[in-house]
Parts: sequence; C-alpha cells; structure tokens
Amino acid sequence: MRAAEFEVTSHAASRLASRIVFAGTIFISAFALFLVQPIIAKQILPWFGGSAAVWAICMVFFQVVLLAGYAYSDWVTHHLTPRRQAILHIALLAISLSCLPIIADPHWKPSGDEDPSLLIIRLLLGTIGLPYFLLSTTGPLIQSWVSRTLIGSHVYRYFSLSNLASLIALICYPFLIERHAAIVGQAWGWSAAYAAFAILCAASAIYFVRHAHALPPEAHARQHTPEGDWDPTLRDYLLWLTPAAMGSWLLVAITNHITQNVAAIPFLWLLPLTLYLLTFVLCFESDRWYRRKLFLPVTATVLGLCAYGLQASLGFNIWTAIPLYAAGVFVICMFLHGELARLRPGPRHLTRFYLMVSLGGALGGIVVGLIAPRVLPAYYELGIGLVITALLAVSILRRHRSLQLAASALAACCAYFLYVQIHDDFAGSRRIERNFYGTLITLDTHRDDANDDVRQLYHGSVKHGEQFLAPARRREATAYYGASAGVGLAIANTPALNKKVGVIGLGAGTLAVYGQPGDNYRMYEINPEVIELAQNEFSFMADSKATIATVLGDARLSLEREAPQNFDVLAVDAFSGDSIPVHLITTQAMDAYLRHMKPDGIIAFHITNRFLRLAPVVANIAAAKGLHTAFIHDENDNPALRNTDWILVARNPAVLAQDAIRKASSPLEPMPALGVWTDDFNNLFEVLK
Repeated sequence: MRAAEFEVTSHAASRLASRIVFAGTIFISAFALFLVQPIIAKQILPWFGGSAAVWAICMVFFQVVLLAGYAYSDWVTHHLTPRRQAILHIALLAISLSCLPIIADPHWKPSGDEDPSLLIIRLLLGTIGLPYFLLSTTGPLIQSWVSRTLIGSHVYRYFSLSNLASLIALICYPFLIERHAAIVGQAWGWSAAYAAFAILCAASAIYFVRHAHALPPEAHARQHTPEGDWDPTLRDYLLWLTPAAMGSWLLVAITNHITQNVAAIPFLWLLPLTLYLLTFVLCFESDRWYRRKLFLPVTATVLGLCAYGLQASLGFNIWTAIPLYAAGVFVICMFLHGELARLRPGPRHLTRFYLMVSLGGALGGIVVGLIAPRVLPAYYELGIGLVITALLAVSILRRHRSLQLAASALAACCAYFLYVQIHDDFAGSRRIERNFYGTLITLDTHRDDANDDVRQLYHGSVKHGEQFLAPARRREATAYYGASAGVGLAIANTPALNKKVGVIGLGAGTLAVYGQPGDNYRMYEINPEVIELAQNEFSFMADSKATIATVLGDARLSLEREAPQNFDVLAVDAFSGDSIPVHLITTQAMDAYLRHMKPDGIIAFHITNRFLRLAPVVANIAAAKGLHTAFIHDENDNPALRNTDWILVARNPAVLAQDAIRKASSPLEPMPALGVWTDDFNNLFEVLK
C-alpha cells in the first residue's frame, strides 16, 4: 500500500515538475520574445533616423517570423513523431546559440539611397532571425506537448500566460531595464535569458519524448476539452484568421493615429499595445471575462465614436482622442479576441488554430505597416479597419438576424465617416504626401488680413514650418526661427563674412532666410518628400541670397562620411516630435558635430518640446566634453513666431559671451543625476516633463 502511495505521490510530483518546466519555458520564451523587440530596435533606430516607421517595420518582421514559427510548430506536430520533434528542435536550439549575443553589426548601416524597409528586414533576419524564430515556435509547440502528456490540462491558459509574460516585458523595458542597463548590457542579459530558455525548452522536449508514448491513442480523446474536438472547415479557418488580423490592424492603425495625428507624446505607443495584449490575456485565461451580451453594445458604440472622431475634433483633441482610442483598442479587441476564443478548437487542432491566428496578425500588420504607406495618401487605414471590423461582425453574428442588420448599419455609418474624412482632408489641403517616414500635409491658412495669410507644413500633428504668402513677407522668419531665437542669435553673432551654416532637419527651409551673398547653407534631411515640398511648396530656399545645398539621408551618417565642412553654425533641429532621434543628441553625435565646426563655431540645438526636458541632456554632454553652453528661452508677442527653447554650444566661451547672446541667456537647472547620454545608454523616461 505504501508502495502504491509512493508511486502516486511520485507521479503527482512529476506532473507538478513538468507543469513548472512547461510553464517556465513558455513564460521565459514570451518574455524574451517581446523584450528582444525594443532591444534590437533601439540598436538600429539611430541608423535609420530614429523614425517611428522603423518600429512599424520591426513589428511587421516580428509578426511574419512569428507566423513562420507557428507554421513550423503545426508541421512538426502533424508530421513528426515525438522523438523526431525533440531531436529537430534541440538541434535548432543548439545552432541558435551561435547567434548570441544579439548585437547588430555596423556593416548593416544604410548608405542613404536604399529602401529602409527592405534593409531593416534583412538586418533583422541576419541578427536575430533564428533565435526569434525558435522563440516564436514555443507557445503552440509546448502547448501541443502539454496536451499529449498532461491529461486534463486547460492548454489555452498557457496562451494567456504567454501574453501575460509579453505584457510584463513591455512594461519592464522602458521603466526598469532601459533606465539601468546600457544597450550592450541589455543584449548580453537577453542572450543569457535565451540560453536559459534553450535549456528549459530542451528539458521540455525530453519530458515530452518520455511521456507522450505512454498515452494510448484513446486517452487523447478522453482529455478534458471544454472547447470541443470538432474538425474545422474552411469557414472556421477564416473565422480564426480575420479577428486576429483586424485586432493587429487596429492596434497599429490606432497607434499611428494617436502618436502622429493627436499628440507627439513619448511612450504613448505603449498604451494601445498594453491594452491589446491584455485582451489576449483575459479572453484566453477563461470564458468568464468575455460576455457577448455585454460587449456587443459597448463595442458598437465605441466603434461608431472612433469612426466619427476621424472627421471631427473629438478624434484629434488630445483630451478626448487618447481616452477614446485607448477604449477603442481595448473594447474592440475584447470583442475580436473574445469571439476568437469562443471559436477555439480542441487540442488536436491547437497548432493549426495558432497558425491561423498568427497569419491573421501578420496580415494585419503587413497591410498597415508596409502596404498602407505605399498605397494610401494619408492615415486612412484606421477608418478602413473600422468598416471591415463592422462587416466582420455581420459574419460572426450570422445566426442573429437583427444583430446582423445592426452591424450592417454600423458598417455603413463607418464608411460614411471615412468618406467625410477623406473629403475634408483633400478639400482643406494643398498637398498630402506619404511615405516610410509618415504623412506630410501642406495647407494655406487665410486670416482677416490677407497680409497675414500663411502656408504651413505639418508632419502629423507637428508643425514643421510656415511661410507668409504675401510677396513682401515671404523672406520673413517665422515659427521657431525668429531673430531673437537661439538660432537667429547664433547666425547673427558669428564673425565670418561668408558664413557656412549647416541645418539638420530641413522642414520648410525657413533658416535659408538668413542667407546672405557669399554664404553657404547645407541642409540635411532624411525624408525625400520634405525636400520636394520645401523646394516646390515654399520659396525660402529659392529666395535665399545664399548658396543652398541639400543632402538626403540621416544627418549623422552623412556627417560621419563627409570631409570636415567648417561650419560657423550648425543647427540641430529634429526634436519636436515624440520619437526623437536620440542618436542626434549623444556624446558620439557631439563628436561628429565638432569635427565639422570652426574653432569659433556654434552648435544650436532646438529643444522646444512640450513633453521632454532636453536642455539638461545637451548641457551634460557639453560639460563632459569641456564645452560651453547658453540656454536661450525666447518669448515674444509676434504672432508669426512661437516661444522657443534653444541651447547653444561652443568651444570658445567668448563666442557665447557676446552681448546679444549673454543678455538673451537664461539660467539652466542642472540634472546631474541624469548622467551623460551615449549611443549605448540613454533613456527618454528620465527627461519627461
């Protein structure tokens, strides 16, 4: 009897240990899977101008590789014996260890004329392709192994666990890991975590081999499967794919809308992604969280409001738009993922289910991240996604005629709001251009006095310049570039007669108004559409008395390749948005700038930003380099000018001691705890206002 009890106890202990190993493997894999994304993206962002579009391309890559991982899991589950599955997977794990540490090689840096999207994808494949692929296989593969070794397990809770791990990684990175570890340290730390994952995954495979054969075929049929064990049809495959696709579609589209069109707030992209992951956690943890009767009316209301907001101030005012579209991500994705969870099959078709979910997620991301910027002239993918979601509800609710009619009416309303949005955009704008870097709009604003009419350039919600339309005022400095602003003082107080001025961030080309005969202005701009609009929609450069040259490509990379330019003034004007190019405000960037400056030259950093305190960042870098600074906070009553913050940096203190600069200077509150930003260590969270 005691022997029998011991056997039962031993078996229970073995099952508990196996659950811990399986759960630990899934948790670490999902944590590492999500953590690698910001680590590798932060490494390559400086190489591609720090654009938010880089993150969008990375997301598409991660979704596609995730799809490949799920396809692998489905194939080996249905075509290989447990022993061969384990041998193959352990071999791939061993090979993947040779890819560590995950540090991007500098030879991937762009030269300036290639397609950034394709280069980023090749870079990611070469750097983290195999490790990320194997992490991607873990969720469905381990759950398949669980279903064949642990009778009675609710395997879909492991999917909820993986999303919870992803959510924890998402929150930990900017608020904990990034603040305390340099990027190289992050890469090594992640590599150690990946090695631990490889060991756990290999242990899971060995346990699977030892116990899967012990289960007779009929045992699988007796497993506790509240989801059922029916054979899916083509319609089922489509119903698995489309909710996942629309969830991914709306996640990226809403993120683009609130970060580009509503407010350039750092870390704002975290909000929709957190809510998106939370819906997966809740819907697949158990059936208690999603109640169709509760969520259907709420989803319909939020869907209609989100569509209406795209052509009304409701959807663009920061105080209403952010809560509205945050609620939109959560409520709509609860509907989509809740319905997806209702359709989940039994464990026999588990890997095929995850394959279709992953395919849907990849398709949604590809449409919004890769296709939309090349096909749509502006951010219309959100409105289109809302229409398709309403139409999807018509199919999901096919057994409820009245609900189908209501969903059809909602789809028609969303389509009408989308039409109004497009009509208003084109009726009120001169040019709308879109590419990898975002959407640019030029428009004319007419005021009571025709002499005050202006043409403006917007990149999403951020104004990049304006020019008076009246011929007599076309050469007047506007916006952030008045004579009393830091850059105006810098240009006016350099002793050279024939000035050499560099500008990082072209905008509308406003700084060209300061050009005099014999001056040379060299404008660095990463977005070719900005150069085209500055040359054809604005006349600052054409009217300038100076010789103007434009350089296409990331400014820092261009400066690193060029011979010394001997600038009298270098204006660094690229920090007004949310995804600021951090690589332009580090010690390495300062070294690149100094190489191109005359001994008495001035580097002028434009640091006007509603949400970030960048002056201490520049001041700390300058102090570390033995340079001198002057902080210029300019407030004026001229309606053509904005209040601005500039910080001037120079080798020679006498340059900044001139009367005009000295009188305009303001004291700068130091932040010694901030440290000195480098390419390897920097954190925007610490400088949030």
